[in-house]
Amino acid sequence: MPSTSPVFDEKLIEESSPPSKMYTTNPVISSAEFVLEQTNIVKINDDAVKKATQYILQKVASEPYTPRTWRTHPLHICPPEPYDQDDILTGACLNWIFLISSLNFSFWSEKEGQLDRYGVEWRASWNSQTTTVHTGYWSLVAALNRALEEGIPIIDPQFYSSEALCPDSLIAHVFRPAPQSSESIPLLNERLAIMREVGAILCNDEFGGSYLGFLQAFQRRYENQGTALDLVQFVTDSFPSFRDDRMFNGRRVYFWKRSQILVAETWAAFYPESPYTPHPIFPGLNGACISSLTMFADYRVPQILHHLRILAYPQSLKHELCAGTQLESGSREEMSLRAASIVAVERIRSEMVRCGSDWEASCVLIDFYLWDLAKKLQGGKECLEGIETEDILPVHRTRSIWY
Repeated sequence: MPSTSPVFDEKLIEESSPPSKMYTTNPVISSAEFVLEQTNIVKINDDAVKKATQYILQKVASEPYTPRTWRTHPLHICPPEPYDQDDILTGACLNWIFLISSLNFSFWSEKEGQLDRYGVEWRASWNSQTTTVHTGYWSLVAALNRALEEGIPIIDPQFYSSEALCPDSLIAHVFRPAPQSSESIPLLNERLAIMREVGAILCNDEFGGSYLGFLQAFQRRYENQGTALDLVQFVTDSFPSFRDDRMFNGRRVYFWKRSQILVAETWAAFYPESPYTPHPIFPGLNGACISSLTMFADYRVPQILHHLRILAYPQSLKHELCAGTQLESGSREEMSLRAASIVAVERIRSEMVRCGSDWEASCVLIDFYLWDLAKKLQGGKECLEGIETEDILPVHRTRSIWY
C-alpha cells in the first residue's frame, strides 16, 4: 500500500496477520488488561468509576439516550424503515457508513481552538439552508455529504477505488478546507491509499462492489447466525487497513477501533424502533449481540474519562499532553491511554450491571454517550454539575490511521 508517511506503517500491516481462530470473547479486552498492567502508566480510579456510573445513569434517565439516538445526529444519513435491502437508500447508507469508518482517524489539529484550523464548510444539517464550518470528525462527514450533494458518487466503492473514475485530485477536492482554514485534512495520502484498498476489496467477486454485498457474504458464511464480534473479525480478516493490532512485550494485542465502530454504527443505524423486533443484520435480541464489543479506543474518550477522574495520569504524561508533545503510535504512553480507556469503560458497564440498571449497558452505547458528551463540553454546550471533575486536558496527539 503506497505511502510516503511513516505513520502509515506498511511493515506493521504486512506483519499483522488476522486471528487464526474464531473468538467467543473479545480479544480486545484481554489485550487491554495486559497492556495496562505491562505499561503501568495510566491508572483507573474505581471510586470515580462508581460515581461516574451514577452520574451517567441519572443523565440518561432524564435525557433518554438509546441506540436510535444515532439517527438524531443532523449530519447522519438514516436508512429507510422498515429495512429493505433492495431499497437504493439502504445501500447508500451502508456504503456511507463503511467509507466513514474506513477514514475515521486522526482529526486533531495543530491549531486546536483557532479559527484557521482544518474545517469543512457545509450545511448545519441535511435540512438546513444555513452553512457552518464543521471540524474534527464532523469535517469528514460534512465533506462526504457535500460531495454527494455536488453529484460526486464518493461513497460508491466502484467509483473511489478507480483512479481513472476518481483521480487523486478529485478526492483532494472532496476534502477541500473551508476558506478560512490554513490546514489541509490530516493524512490525506493515507486516506487516499485506504480508499483505493478497501474499495478494490469490496469490488471483488465475493462482495460485489458494496458494503451490503460484504454483509451478505458475511451472513452466508455464518448462515445468518453471525454475531457482532464475528463481523468485527470478518472485517479485520478482509481489510488490512482495519487490522489495528501489534506485537507488544512478546504478545499480539488487539485494539480494533475502526472495525468495531464500523459494526457498531451499522448496528445503531439499523436499530429497529421496537427493541423486540429482530435486528435486520444481526440475529437475536438487539442488545445481546452488541454487548461483546468494547469501547473504541481513540483520543477523545480518554480525555472525558480523565475529566471524570476515572483515568489518573502521572505528572510526566500531563506535561506531555499540555505541551502538545506527539506520542508515537505504539509508544508505551499511547498504548497505556488506549488500554486504560477500554478497561475503564468495561468497569463502568460492570458497575451498571451491578446496580441493576435497566439502561442498555453495552460498552458501545457508553462510548457513544461519552464521545457525544466530550464534544458538547468542547463546544461549550454543556458543563458537568453534581460530580467532581479534573481540569480538561488536551487530547493526546498521535498521528495514526488507527484512530
